[in-house]
Amino acid sequence: MKITAVKIYLIEIGGRRPVVAQILTDEGISGVGDAAIAYGAGATAAAGMIKDLAESFVLGQDPFRIEAIWSEMYDHTFWAKGGGPIIFAGISAIEQALWDIKGKALDVPVYEMLGGKFRDKARVYANGWSFRCSTPDEYAREAERVVKDGYNALKLYPLASPETIGPHGLIKHVSLRAIDRAAENLTVARVKAVREAVGPDIDVLVDMSAELTTDAIIRLGQRLEEFDLFFFEEPVDPFDVEALKKVSEHVNMPIAVGERLYTRYGFRRVMEQHAADILQPDIGNTGGIMETKKIAAMAEVYNMRIQPHVCASPVSTAAALQLAACIPNFIILEIYPYRIPEHFQVVDHAPEWDMKESYLPISNRPGLGVELVEERVRPFLRAECKT
Repeated sequence: MKITAVKIYLIEIGGRRPVVAQILTDEGISGVGDAAIAYGAGATAAAGMIKDLAESFVLGQDPFRIEAIWSEMYDHTFWAKGGGPIIFAGISAIEQALWDIKGKALDVPVYEMLGGKFRDKARVYANGWSFRCSTPDEYAREAERVVKDGYNALKLYPLASPETIGPHGLIKHVSLRAIDRAAENLTVARVKAVREAVGPDIDVLVDMSAELTTDAIIRLGQRLEEFDLFFFEEPVDPFDVEALKKVSEHVNMPIAVGERLYTRYGFRRVMEQHAADILQPDIGNTGGIMETKKIAAMAEVYNMRIQPHVCASPVSTAAALQLAACIPNFIILEIYPYRIPEHFQVVDHAPEWDMKESYLPISNRPGLGVELVEERVRPFLRAECKT
Protein backbone atom coordinates (compact mmCIF):
# COMPACT_ATOMS: atom_id res chain seq x y z
CA MET A 1 0.00 0.00 0.00
CA LYS A 2 1.24 3.48 -0.91
CA ILE A 3 0.02 6.98 -0.11
CA THR A 4 -1.11 8.70 -3.29
CA ALA A 5 -2.67 11.97 -2.17
CA VAL A 6 -3.37 14.21 0.80
CA LYS A 7 -6.33 16.58 1.00
CA ILE A 8 -6.45 19.40 3.54
CA TYR A 9 -9.75 20.92 4.65
CA LEU A 10 -10.07 24.17 6.59
CA ILE A 11 -13.60 23.81 7.93
CA GLU A 12 -15.16 27.15 8.93
CA ILE A 13 -18.36 26.41 10.83
CA GLY A 14 -19.87 28.14 13.84
CA GLY A 15 -16.88 30.31 14.67
CA ARG A 16 -14.37 27.46 14.74
CA ARG A 17 -11.83 26.53 12.06
CA PRO A 18 -10.74 22.90 12.45
CA VAL A 19 -8.10 21.76 9.97
CA VAL A 20 -8.59 18.17 8.81
CA ALA A 21 -6.19 16.06 6.75
CA GLN A 22 -7.41 13.18 4.59
CA ILE A 23 -4.77 10.74 3.34
CA LEU A 24 -5.60 8.55 0.33
CA THR A 25 -3.91 5.32 -0.77
CA ASP A 26 -3.61 3.24 -3.92
CA GLU A 27 -5.81 0.55 -2.35
CA GLY A 28 -8.78 2.86 -1.90
CA ILE A 29 -8.43 3.13 1.89
CA SER A 30 -8.29 6.64 3.31
CA GLY A 31 -7.70 8.05 6.76
CA VAL A 32 -8.47 11.32 8.52
CA GLY A 33 -6.76 13.37 11.21
CA ASP A 34 -7.38 16.70 12.92
CA ALA A 35 -4.86 19.48 13.49
CA ALA A 36 -6.22 21.03 16.67
CA ILE A 37 -5.86 24.70 15.74
CA ALA A 38 -9.61 25.26 15.73
CA TYR A 39 -9.71 28.54 17.65
CA GLY A 40 -7.50 31.60 17.76
CA ALA A 41 -5.03 32.28 14.97
CA GLY A 42 -3.09 29.67 13.04
CA ALA A 43 -5.56 27.62 10.99
CA THR A 44 -4.25 28.68 7.58
CA ALA A 45 -0.69 28.14 8.76
CA ALA A 46 -1.57 24.63 9.99
CA ALA A 47 -3.17 23.81 6.64
CA GLY A 48 -0.02 24.94 4.88
CA MET A 49 2.14 22.94 7.26
CA ILE A 50 0.22 19.74 6.52
CA LYS A 51 0.76 20.34 2.80
CA ASP A 52 4.49 20.92 3.27
CA LEU A 53 4.88 17.83 5.43
CA ALA A 54 2.82 15.71 3.04
CA GLU A 55 4.90 16.72 0.03
CA SER A 56 8.21 16.25 1.83
CA PHE A 57 7.63 13.14 3.95
CA VAL A 58 4.30 11.41 3.25
CA LEU A 59 3.47 11.01 -0.44
CA GLY A 60 4.58 7.66 -1.82
CA GLN A 61 5.17 6.17 1.63
CA ASP A 62 3.79 2.99 3.14
CA PRO A 63 1.12 4.24 5.61
CA PHE A 64 1.79 1.34 7.98
CA ARG A 65 5.23 2.81 8.84
CA ILE A 66 3.72 5.29 11.30
CA GLU A 67 6.60 5.67 13.74
CA ALA A 68 9.14 5.93 10.91
CA ILE A 69 7.16 8.66 9.13
CA TRP A 70 6.67 10.52 12.44
CA SER A 71 10.39 10.38 13.14
CA GLU A 72 11.19 11.63 9.66
CA MET A 73 8.86 14.60 10.14
CA TYR A 74 10.23 15.33 13.61
CA ASP A 75 13.92 14.82 12.92
CA HIS A 76 14.26 16.35 9.48
CA THR A 77 12.04 19.43 9.46
CA PHE A 78 14.68 21.09 11.70
CA TRP A 79 12.07 23.39 13.30
CA ALA A 80 10.17 20.55 14.99
CA LYS A 81 12.70 20.21 17.80
CA GLY A 82 11.63 22.91 20.22
CA GLY A 83 8.89 23.97 17.81
CA GLY A 84 5.38 25.17 18.49
CA PRO A 85 1.79 24.26 17.74
CA ILE A 86 1.71 24.78 13.98
CA ILE A 87 4.33 22.20 13.10
CA PHE A 88 3.08 19.70 15.66
CA ALA A 89 -0.52 20.23 14.58
CA GLY A 90 0.53 19.24 11.08
CA ILE A 91 2.44 16.19 12.33
CA SER A 92 -0.50 15.23 14.56
CA ALA A 93 -3.10 15.37 11.79
CA ILE A 94 -0.99 13.21 9.51
CA GLU A 95 -0.19 10.72 12.28
CA GLN A 96 -3.87 10.27 13.21
CA ALA A 97 -4.78 9.67 9.57
CA LEU A 98 -2.09 7.00 9.28
CA TRP A 99 -3.51 5.15 12.30
CA ASP A 100 -6.98 5.46 10.76
CA ILE A 101 -5.74 3.86 7.54
CA LYS A 102 -3.97 1.05 9.35
CA GLY A 103 -7.02 0.27 11.48
CA LYS A 104 -9.28 0.17 8.45
CA ALA A 105 -6.85 -2.02 6.53
CA LEU A 106 -6.66 -4.47 9.44
CA ASP A 107 -10.38 -4.09 10.23
CA VAL A 108 -9.78 -3.15 13.87
CA PRO A 109 -10.26 0.00 15.97
CA VAL A 110 -7.09 1.96 16.69
CA TYR A 111 -7.20 0.98 20.38
CA GLU A 112 -6.70 -2.68 19.45
CA MET A 113 -3.31 -1.76 17.98
CA LEU A 114 -2.36 0.11 21.15
CA GLY A 115 -2.88 -2.66 23.68
CA GLY A 116 -6.64 -3.07 23.74
CA LYS A 117 -9.35 -1.54 25.89
CA PHE A 118 -9.24 -0.62 29.56
CA ARG A 119 -12.84 0.62 29.37
CA ASP A 120 -15.91 0.47 27.15
CA LYS A 121 -16.93 4.09 27.72
CA ALA A 122 -15.25 7.34 28.64
CA ARG A 123 -16.49 9.89 31.12
CA VAL A 124 -16.80 13.38 29.62
CA TYR A 125 -17.36 16.93 30.79
CA ALA A 126 -19.37 19.57 28.94
CA ASN A 127 -17.56 22.69 27.76
CA GLY A 128 -18.69 25.71 25.74
CA TRP A 129 -21.95 26.34 27.60
CA SER A 130 -20.68 29.40 29.53
CA PHE A 131 -19.32 31.52 26.68
CA ARG A 132 -22.32 33.86 26.59
CA CYS A 133 -22.73 34.19 30.34
CA SER A 134 -21.87 37.34 32.21
CA THR A 135 -23.65 37.65 35.56
CA PRO A 136 -23.49 34.96 38.25
CA ASP A 137 -27.21 34.33 37.71
CA GLU A 138 -26.62 33.64 34.02
CA TYR A 139 -23.84 31.21 34.88
CA ALA A 140 -26.13 29.47 37.35
CA ARG A 141 -29.03 29.12 34.91
CA GLU A 142 -26.84 27.72 32.14
CA ALA A 143 -25.12 25.32 34.53
CA GLU A 144 -28.51 24.00 35.63
CA ARG A 145 -29.40 23.41 31.98
CA VAL A 146 -26.22 21.41 31.43
CA VAL A 147 -27.00 19.19 34.41
CA LYS A 148 -30.60 18.72 33.24
CA ASP A 149 -29.16 17.59 29.89
CA GLY A 150 -27.51 14.69 31.71
CA TYR A 151 -23.95 15.84 32.37
CA ASN A 152 -22.36 15.33 35.76
CA ALA A 153 -19.25 17.40 35.01
CA LEU A 154 -18.94 20.83 33.42
CA LYS A 155 -16.25 23.44 32.84
CA LEU A 156 -16.45 27.23 32.88
CA TYR A 157 -14.20 30.23 32.27
CA PRO A 158 -15.01 32.53 35.19
CA LEU A 159 -12.60 35.28 34.05
CA ALA A 160 -14.31 35.62 30.68
CA SER A 161 -17.34 37.65 29.58
CA PRO A 162 -19.28 37.62 26.29
CA GLU A 163 -17.49 40.74 25.06
CA THR A 164 -14.15 38.96 25.45
CA ILE A 165 -15.00 36.13 23.05
CA GLY A 166 -13.02 37.07 19.98
CA PRO A 167 -12.81 35.73 16.41
CA HIS A 168 -12.78 31.95 16.03
CA GLY A 169 -13.74 31.37 19.67
CA LEU A 170 -10.59 32.79 21.23
CA ILE A 171 -11.29 33.84 24.81
CA LYS A 172 -9.70 37.21 25.54
CA HIS A 173 -9.94 37.69 29.27
CA VAL A 174 -10.71 41.14 30.61
CA SER A 175 -7.92 40.78 33.16
CA LEU A 176 -5.01 40.87 30.71
CA ARG A 177 -2.47 39.97 33.40
CA ALA A 178 -4.02 42.30 35.99
CA ILE A 179 -7.13 41.88 38.10
CA ASP A 180 -8.68 44.35 40.52
CA ARG A 181 -10.77 43.55 43.58
CA ALA A 182 -14.09 43.95 41.73
CA ALA A 183 -13.08 41.57 38.93
CA GLU A 184 -11.78 39.06 41.47
CA ASN A 185 -15.03 39.21 43.43
CA LEU A 186 -17.05 38.72 40.23
CA THR A 187 -14.95 35.69 39.30
CA VAL A 188 -15.53 34.12 42.71
CA ALA A 189 -19.26 34.95 42.55
CA ARG A 190 -19.60 33.18 39.19
CA VAL A 191 -18.00 29.98 40.47
CA LYS A 192 -20.03 30.14 43.68
CA ALA A 193 -23.25 30.55 41.68
CA VAL A 194 -22.46 27.50 39.57
CA ARG A 195 -21.60 25.35 42.58
CA GLU A 196 -24.80 26.36 44.40
CA ALA A 197 -26.87 25.78 41.25
CA VAL A 198 -25.60 22.26 40.51
CA GLY A 199 -25.13 21.02 44.06
CA PRO A 200 -22.29 19.07 45.68
CA ASP A 201 -22.47 15.93 43.51
CA ILE A 202 -21.63 17.55 40.16
CA ASP A 203 -17.98 18.06 39.23
CA VAL A 204 -17.13 21.68 38.44
CA LEU A 205 -13.95 22.50 36.50
CA VAL A 206 -12.51 25.97 35.93
CA ASP A 207 -10.15 27.16 33.19
CA MET A 208 -8.04 30.26 33.82
CA SER A 209 -6.21 30.19 30.45
CA ALA A 210 -2.99 31.49 32.03
CA GLU A 211 -4.14 35.09 32.10
CA LEU A 212 -3.01 36.23 35.56
CA THR A 213 0.30 36.76 37.31
CA THR A 214 1.45 34.08 39.73
CA ASP A 215 0.60 36.04 42.87
CA ALA A 216 -2.84 37.01 41.57
CA ILE A 217 -3.79 33.47 40.56
CA ILE A 218 -2.66 32.07 43.92
CA ARG A 219 -4.84 34.60 45.73
CA LEU A 220 -7.80 33.85 43.48
CA GLY A 221 -7.23 30.10 43.61
CA GLN A 222 -7.22 30.10 47.40
CA ARG A 223 -10.58 31.87 47.38
CA LEU A 224 -11.98 29.20 45.03
CA GLU A 225 -10.85 26.24 47.15
CA GLU A 226 -14.10 26.14 49.12
CA PHE A 227 -16.09 25.19 46.00
CA ASP A 228 -14.53 21.70 45.74
CA LEU A 229 -13.32 22.06 42.15
CA PHE A 230 -12.45 19.00 40.09
CA PHE A 231 -9.41 20.84 38.74
CA PHE A 232 -7.91 24.31 38.31
CA GLU A 233 -6.76 24.53 34.69
CA GLU A 234 -3.79 26.43 33.27
CA PRO A 235 -3.40 28.88 36.17
CA VAL A 236 -0.20 30.36 34.69
CA ASP A 237 1.84 30.21 31.49
CA PRO A 238 2.34 26.47 30.91
CA PHE A 239 5.95 27.05 29.84
CA ASP A 240 6.79 28.65 33.20
CA VAL A 241 7.18 25.42 35.14
CA GLU A 242 8.53 27.19 38.22
CA ALA A 243 5.45 29.41 38.43
CA LEU A 244 3.19 26.38 37.87
CA LYS A 245 4.99 24.58 40.68
CA LYS A 246 4.56 27.58 42.98
CA VAL A 247 0.80 27.63 42.31
CA SER A 248 0.51 23.90 42.99
CA GLU A 249 2.27 24.39 46.32
CA HIS A 250 0.00 27.23 47.43
CA VAL A 251 -3.42 26.22 46.08
CA ASN A 252 -5.17 23.21 47.55
CA MET A 253 -6.85 21.67 44.52
CA PRO A 254 -5.70 19.62 41.51
CA ILE A 255 -3.78 21.62 38.89
CA ALA A 256 -4.34 20.75 35.23
CA VAL A 257 -2.20 21.82 32.27
CA GLY A 258 -1.19 20.67 28.82
CA GLU A 259 -3.20 21.90 25.83
CA ARG A 260 -0.33 24.26 24.92
CA LEU A 261 2.51 21.82 25.57
CA TYR A 262 3.83 19.77 22.69
CA THR A 263 5.35 16.27 22.57
CA ARG A 264 6.70 14.23 25.46
CA TYR A 265 9.66 16.60 25.60
CA GLY A 266 7.40 19.55 26.32
CA PHE A 267 5.73 17.72 29.21
CA ARG A 268 8.92 16.37 30.77
CA ARG A 269 9.77 19.22 33.15
CA VAL A 270 6.17 19.53 34.36
CA MET A 271 6.36 15.87 35.36
CA GLU A 272 9.83 16.06 36.86
CA GLN A 273 8.85 19.05 38.99
CA HIS A 274 5.46 17.57 39.94
CA ALA A 275 4.10 20.97 38.91
CA ALA A 276 0.63 19.62 38.00
CA ASP A 277 -1.67 16.76 38.87
CA ILE A 278 -3.62 16.29 35.63
CA LEU A 279 -2.04 16.51 32.18
CA GLN A 280 -4.08 17.61 29.16
CA PRO A 281 -2.27 16.73 25.94
CA ASP A 282 -4.25 17.38 22.76
CA ILE A 283 -3.82 14.58 20.22
CA GLY A 284 -4.24 17.21 17.49
CA ASN A 285 -1.27 19.35 18.45
CA THR A 286 1.07 17.41 20.73
CA GLY A 287 2.25 14.93 18.10
CA GLY A 288 -0.63 12.54 17.53
CA ILE A 289 -2.05 9.38 19.04
CA MET A 290 1.15 7.46 19.82
CA GLU A 291 2.90 10.57 21.14
CA THR A 292 -0.01 11.19 23.50
CA LYS A 293 0.09 7.58 24.63
CA LYS A 294 3.79 7.99 25.39
CA ILE A 295 3.01 11.11 27.43
CA ALA A 296 0.36 9.15 29.33
CA ALA A 297 2.86 6.35 30.02
CA MET A 298 5.40 8.85 31.35
CA ALA A 299 2.68 10.42 33.51
CA GLU A 300 2.03 7.04 35.14
CA VAL A 301 5.56 7.09 36.52
CA TYR A 302 4.82 10.42 38.21
CA ASN A 303 1.38 9.40 39.50
CA MET A 304 -0.40 11.85 37.20
CA ARG A 305 -3.70 11.44 35.42
CA ILE A 306 -4.61 12.27 31.82
CA GLN A 307 -7.52 14.37 30.54
CA PRO A 308 -7.21 14.57 26.76
CA HIS A 309 -7.85 18.10 25.55
CA VAL A 310 -10.39 18.31 22.70
CA CYS A 311 -11.38 21.52 20.95
CA ALA A 312 -11.67 20.85 17.25
CA SER A 313 -13.82 18.73 14.89
CA PRO A 314 -15.54 15.41 15.66
CA VAL A 315 -12.47 13.74 14.13
CA SER A 316 -10.53 15.04 17.14
CA THR A 317 -13.10 13.61 19.54
CA ALA A 318 -13.00 10.23 17.79
CA ALA A 319 -9.21 10.11 18.05
CA ALA A 320 -9.29 11.08 21.73
CA LEU A 321 -11.79 8.32 22.46
CA GLN A 322 -9.47 5.73 20.93
CA LEU A 323 -6.76 6.90 23.30
CA ALA A 324 -9.11 7.08 26.28
CA ALA A 325 -9.97 3.44 25.66
CA CYS A 326 -6.46 2.15 26.20
CA ILE A 327 -4.63 4.22 28.84
CA PRO A 328 -4.90 3.25 32.52
CA ASN A 329 -4.56 6.78 33.93
CA PHE A 330 -7.35 8.36 31.88
CA ILE A 331 -9.70 10.43 34.04
CA ILE A 332 -12.15 12.38 31.86
CA LEU A 333 -12.56 13.71 28.31
CA GLU A 334 -13.49 17.19 27.11
CA ILE A 335 -16.38 17.69 24.66
CA TYR A 336 -18.33 20.66 23.27
CA PRO A 337 -21.89 19.36 22.96
CA TYR A 338 -23.55 22.76 22.35
CA ARG A 339 -22.09 23.63 18.98
CA ILE A 340 -24.35 24.08 15.96
CA PRO A 341 -25.51 20.89 14.17
CA GLU A 342 -23.40 21.59 11.08
CA HIS A 343 -20.25 21.20 13.18
CA PHE A 344 -21.07 17.54 13.85
CA GLN A 345 -22.27 16.76 10.34
CA VAL A 346 -18.82 16.81 8.72
CA VAL A 347 -18.41 13.15 9.72
CA ASP A 348 -20.77 10.20 9.59
CA HIS A 349 -20.62 9.15 13.24
CA ALA A 350 -19.80 12.19 15.36
CA PRO A 351 -19.28 10.68 18.83
CA GLU A 352 -20.56 13.68 20.78
CA TRP A 353 -23.54 14.55 18.58
CA ASP A 354 -26.87 14.71 20.40
CA MET A 355 -25.55 12.98 23.50
CA LYS A 356 -27.27 13.72 26.80
CA GLU A 357 -25.15 11.92 29.37
CA SER A 358 -21.68 12.03 30.87
CA TYR A 359 -20.29 8.92 29.18
CA LEU A 360 -19.36 8.27 25.55
CA PRO A 361 -19.16 4.70 24.27
CA ILE A 362 -15.87 3.67 22.70
CA SER A 363 -16.45 2.97 19.02
CA ASN A 364 -15.53 -0.51 17.79
CA ARG A 365 -15.59 0.54 14.13
CA PRO A 366 -12.29 0.18 12.26
CA GLY A 367 -9.72 2.94 12.56
CA LEU A 368 -10.93 6.08 14.32
CA GLY A 369 -14.54 5.10 13.66
CA VAL A 370 -15.52 8.12 11.54
CA GLU A 371 -15.52 9.05 7.87
CA LEU A 372 -15.71 12.52 6.35
CA VAL A 373 -19.03 13.33 4.68
CA GLU A 374 -17.84 14.41 1.25
CA GLU A 375 -20.64 16.81 0.40
CA ARG A 376 -20.22 18.55 3.75
CA VAL A 377 -16.45 19.08 3.59
CA ARG A 378 -15.97 19.64 -0.15
CA PRO A 379 -16.57 23.42 0.06
CA PHE A 380 -13.75 23.69 2.61
CA LEU A 381 -10.99 22.02 0.57
CA ARG A 382 -7.92 24.20 1.13
CA ALA A 383 -5.19 22.27 -0.64
CA GLU A 384 -4.41 18.92 -2.24
CA CYS A 385 -1.15 17.25 -3.12
CA LYS A 386 -0.63 14.07 -5.17
CA THR A 387 2.14 11.73 -6.23
